Amino acid sequence: MTTYILQALILSAITVSIAAAVQPFNIGVNYGMLGDDILDAIEVVKILKMYSIDNLRILAPDHATLEALRKSNIKLCLGIRNEDLPYLATRQKDMNEWFAENVQPYVEDVIFSYITVGHETIPSDYAPFILPVMQDLQTLLHSHGLDSIKVSTVISTATLGTSSPPSHGIFSTETRVTMIDVLKFLKNTNSPLLINVYPYFVVAEDPVNVRLDYALFTAKDVVVKDGNLSYYNMFEAIVDSFFWAMEKEGFSDVEVVISESGWPSAGNGNLTTPEMAYTYNYHFVRRVQNFGTPKRPQASLEGFIYELFNENRKGTTVEQNFGIMYPNKQPVYPLSINQLFPSFNK
Repeated sequence: MTTYILQALILSAITVSIAAAVQPFNIGVNYGMLGDDILDAIEVVKILKMYSIDNLRILAPDHATLEALRKSNIKLCLGIRNEDLPYLATRQKDMNEWFAENVQPYVEDVIFSYITVGHETIPSDYAPFILPVMQDLQTLLHSHGLDSIKVSTVISTATLGTSSPPSHGIFSTETRVTMIDVLKFLKNTNSPLLINVYPYFVVAEDPVNVRLDYALFTAKDVVVKDGNLSYYNMFEAIVDSFFWAMEKEGFSDVEVVISESGWPSAGNGNLTTPEMAYTYNYHFVRRVQNFGTPKRPQASLEGFIYELFNENRKGTTVEQNFGIMYPNKQPVYPLSINQLFPSFNK
């Protein structure tokens, strides 16, 4: 059962054709560890390789995970913890030590795709430290010939002052100056902005007025008409609100990566069922395999499902139930083989 569920989530975006076989596979998973009996990193890497998942994201350095990834050809998005930003931004010695401990020993055997400086720290008291850490880290990477590793940060819709309709997307007064500085850095280094996109929370906040099918990718009609742009799903609308906000500040050429997106399978009544969680992730996987959004039809999207396992030590019941698997490797979604797409061998 586990095999078929994960194949549906990770492989359903691929049509059975020669053309699909040569397309890049742009889905990864988040590996959180705040749960009892979470599988260790060696087992996680086995799962990723079994299902041809080539991208993994962790929020902070974990040496067991870094060791397990050696020679795996799995690309890693590595985060720097928010609480580490103040001292990394003000003491070069600490920045050097962080790099020497968490990156340098692994660069020969681990593929680092991104290093993200902070998680949803704009706006917060940590925001002033983001750019200095990004700059110092970029300098270190460059000095070691590691310019292929992209430095970025992870933001949420909290950075936006207005986001609906998408063409009204702007950064808030509180975040605008920081975001402009960050975007200048990203443009100069040809790095993407990492964004967390959660239609679930929009529905949960206003379940009466927000259409569930719009959030779950299942609407058959245009739900939001924004000028000459039509939106059938909220995911694209949120992504485009970021594109509009960046464009209004002069950064129309900065790409985005979806660092987190998912739907909880429990915790909030009839808005959080396993079937809904499966439906959202199934369509999310399909969506990021295709180019573009209504605003940027040629944009290449890359995304990470949130998340691999349920984490029962998270703060709320909803937060504990975003996993596609239980820690015992059993799937969260009760589906039959007839509901799954065919396997795809890369």
